[in-house]
Parts: sequence; C-alpha cells; structure tokens
Amino acid sequence: MRLHCEVEVVSRHLPALGLRNRGKGVRAVLSLCQQAPRTPPGPRAGGERGGRHPACLFISTLKDKRGTRYELKENIEQFFTKFVDEGKATVRLKEPPVDLCLSKANSSSLKGFLSAVRLAHRGCDVEAPLSTLTPVKTSEFEKFKTKMVITSKKDYPLSKNFPYSLEHLQTSYCGLVRVDMRMLCLKNLRKLDLSHNHIKKLPATIGDLIHLQELNLNDNHLESFSVALCQSTLQKSLRSLDISKNKIKALPVQFCQLRELTDLKLDDNELIRLPFKMGQLRNLRFLSAARNKLPFLPSEFKNLSLEYLDLFGNTFEQPKVLPIIHLQMPLTLLECSARTVLYNRIPYGSHIIPFHLCQDLDTAKTCVCGRYSISSFIQGTTTMNLHSVAHTVVLVDNMGGTEAPIISYFCSLACYVNSCDMLK
Repeated sequence: MRLHCEVEVVSRHLPALGLRNRGKGVRAVLSLCQQAPRTPPGPRAGGERGGRHPACLFISTLKDKRGTRYELKENIEQFFTKFVDEGKATVRLKEPPVDLCLSKANSSSLKGFLSAVRLAHRGCDVEAPLSTLTPVKTSEFEKFKTKMVITSKKDYPLSKNFPYSLEHLQTSYCGLVRVDMRMLCLKNLRKLDLSHNHIKKLPATIGDLIHLQELNLNDNHLESFSVALCQSTLQKSLRSLDISKNKIKALPVQFCQLRELTDLKLDDNELIRLPFKMGQLRNLRFLSAARNKLPFLPSEFKNLSLEYLDLFGNTFEQPKVLPIIHLQMPLTLLECSARTVLYNRIPYGSHIIPFHLCQDLDTAKTCVCGRYSISSFIQGTTTMNLHSVAHTVVLVDNMGGTEAPIISYFCSLACYVNSCDMLK
C-alpha cells in the first residue's frame, strides 16, 4: 500500500537545541510494508499459523529510494487530520520523536492510508495489500507531475484520471462543452486554463479549488458568471481571471467580493455595465474591458488604483446636462433603516432579513459624501480622465481620448449642490 505526497520529517528535539527545521517538504512515496520474517514461521500450538509480523512505514525519496523505516505498532502518539480534505495530515511518532508532516496528497488516498496506519498502530491486521520491502523505482516519482498542457482533442485523457498532484492544467482547443468534473478533484491546482473551448456554464464546485489563483476561460460561450463562484473560496485565492471573448452581458454585484484579484480581462463580451461596487477591488492592477457595450462607468470606479487600463471600443455616451432626481421627502422607513444598516456596518443576510432586502442593500448607491442611498438619490453624469485611476491608459477611441463618462450619486440635494462644480 503506497501513498504519493510531500513529506517533511520534523524532529521534536530541534527546538530544545535552539535549531529549526528547514520547513519544506520533499516528494516522497510512503509504503506500508510488512517485514519478511528472518526464519520461516512454524506452526503454533493448536495448529495455528505463524503470527503475522507487524506492519511498518517506509518513506522513500528520489535521493533515498531504499527509504527510512519507522515502526508503527503502539508507536503513534497522535494523528492531526484537521486538513485531511486538503490533502494534509501529520503523524506524531513516539520513537524516534518526530512528526511526519504530509501534504499535497490525494485526499481520498490519504484517508485510506491513515486508516491503515491506525490499524497497524493498534496491531490489527491491515486489510489492504501491503507493499514489499523493495526500493522504490524512479518511475514512481514521475507520478508527481505538476504541469500538464493539452492543446488538441486527440491528446485529451478519456480513460484515465489527471495526475492528482497537478498544479497547472491547460486544456485548450479540446472542444469541451462543460468543465470536466475530474478537474475539480485536483485540490492542489493553482492555474486552470480552459481557453478556446465551447463551455457555456461553470459549475459552482470550481469554488472548491481552494488554491486556485489563475483561471483562464478566454474564448468560450459563457453567458454569465455565477454568484456562487463569487461567494466561494475563490474570494481568498483567485488573483487572475480571464473571461474575455464570451457572451457575458453583466457581472453580478457579488463579483466584487473577489477582492484578491489583481488581473481582470473582460474584453470582447457584451457587457452593458460593470458592477456597482467595482471600487472594492482594491488589489486590482490590470483591467481590460475593451470592445464591450459600456455606456458609462460606475461611481466607485474612481476608487480603483490601476497600473494598466484598456476600455477601447465601448459605446460611451455623452454626459447628460441635467441630473436624474429620485428624491423622496420625507424618507421612507425602508430607506432610513437601510441607510442605518449600511452606515453602521451592521451584518445582514438572507437568514436574518428577506432575500429581496439583501439585494437592495447589496446594490445601494454610494454618495460622494460616503453615505448610502437605496431609492432616494440624485444621479448625475460627468467625465473622468482615466489617468486619474491608471498609470497606463489605452485610448478609449480612435480620436485619442482618455476620458469616459462616470455616474455619480448624491444622497441629498445638499450633497448635489456642494458638488455641482464637479458636474459642470
């Protein structure tokens, strides 16, 4: 029985000696073996067969293929399995006093292997077949493939799984109409490239790839980007997203919860607006949304701090001279309570208030004074020089312009009057 993973052997004596472990695992093959008896076992009294020898653990690396042997029977002090679903676990041995830190393992294989190790620790028979005490072949370490690039249908694996250790997977020009569910089992995946396919919809389970940093969906048939993905673990991991050359008309308000994004490509879609809360993408540095149908930019766009911005080929409208007034006097109870919730940052959710009220709060307008409004506001349009939010700006049209219309909201007439100079 074998497990492929990364292993770090940490001696618990090092801190007492003022030393530290190097803190990095190495590729290894863990083998649960049964040592062959030195003499043939004879029959026991009563006609019983010779007893089985206890199982032991061998850890082999590319530099040490013969491996290091560790006894298991009554020799395990503790198991640490809190992150076993992420392919991580630690086995603390009594003698020698070391911690075996396992990582980048297939979660299901790791669970099965740990179950067998527990049985060996208790001295029970291990039901799974045990490995022989032979050196691990070099070919075993070739299974630790971290990158795979497939650029044609004929090379696409149909009868076998992707290597579980993959960190970078590219499957372009393969004619995929949906995301292969086998990809979603690659828990170590950091970069996923599904460009130049025919994918129409993304499964919400892509959000279970907790280490995913780059997602390329360029040149597919996507019509939307789901709210579930925006609210998944991608919020903490995703750095780069390319959904250019699709058929997306709008992004959900929750899209701005992907706050770790640094690179965002939205070119060649059918976008008629950008998310209201665009300014919440504080880490965004590269934004490209060329050749869409954007008539204006959202008010919070001015909060961005970009290095590169490309909005060429959009259908920007000329700023309107007169503002659109939706003021309510006096304010409704709904408006007052919503403003209070947002201003005081009171937590809310569909488990506390009705879902439609959550939507109203999520789409609240931000006044130039920093306060919020739901349905009582004044809307004005002005032009903004894009160099105020980006160091490098691609011209927005063939006339050499670098200005674009931006929406501004005002929670009261007083705010509008105080900002009238900005709207001229």
